[in-house]
Amino acid sequence: MILSEVELKKLKQLDTPTVCNALEIIDPLRRGFGFTTSHLRCSRPHLNPIVGFACTAVFRGVRPSSRSKTEQKHFEGSYFDYVAESNFPRIAVFQDGDGVQARSSAIFGEVMSAMHKALGCEGLITDGSVRDMEMMVDEFQCLYGSVAPSHIWFHMVEFDCEVNINGMVVNSGDLIHADVHGAVIIPSNAVTEIIETAEEIAKREDRIISLCRDKNFSVDQLKKIWGGE
Repeated sequence: MILSEVELKKLKQLDTPTVCNALEIIDPLRRGFGFTTSHLRCSRPHLNPIVGFACTAVFRGVRPSSRSKTEQKHFEGSYFDYVAESNFPRIAVFQDGDGVQARSSAIFGEVMSAMHKALGCEGLITDGSVRDMEMMVDEFQCLYGSVAPSHIWFHMVEFDCEVNINGMVVNSGDLIHADVHGAVIIPSNAVTEIIETAEEIAKREDRIISLCRDKNFSVDQLKKIWGGE
């Protein structure tokens, strides 16, 4: 899928709840899946939403890798190639694979943010832990599960794979919209319709808010707008 500069700009002007609202209208079945269903913290709430194609990976940290150090470094080098060759813009999407011990190790920090920014990533979405909060590269957004001080035996287990981030099942190459509220997957064939539907939603919401602020507010007028008139 190719995302035009115009489409990218318009998607970034929307917040993630509005994208979810538009999806509910376009595809009512999407009310139940395709978005994070529990809270992720946001490192930089003031930044605009991020939009990008998912570069997925699974990490572990509570025990060392089963690969040799040389094998592990070569494997992770292949991951860098995968990210660099993925559709632009990109978002790193990391699942913590340590099960009940998830979030024990920090899987992302200052160095990883610099590396991924250089590889073309807009930010990171992870259910795991991060660190170096004040030292992550500028303008790099991070939605994360928790903070931890040590990376312990942090290592990549798999990449270019399906991951589950707080209820959002993501496959490599999925288009994701994310902000302080969480993240949602945008179907590749629905970008234009989402943008158009979001504009209509905004117009309707503006009418309601304007009425509620009007000194001549009336319940009858509210019911008319609420009813779609």
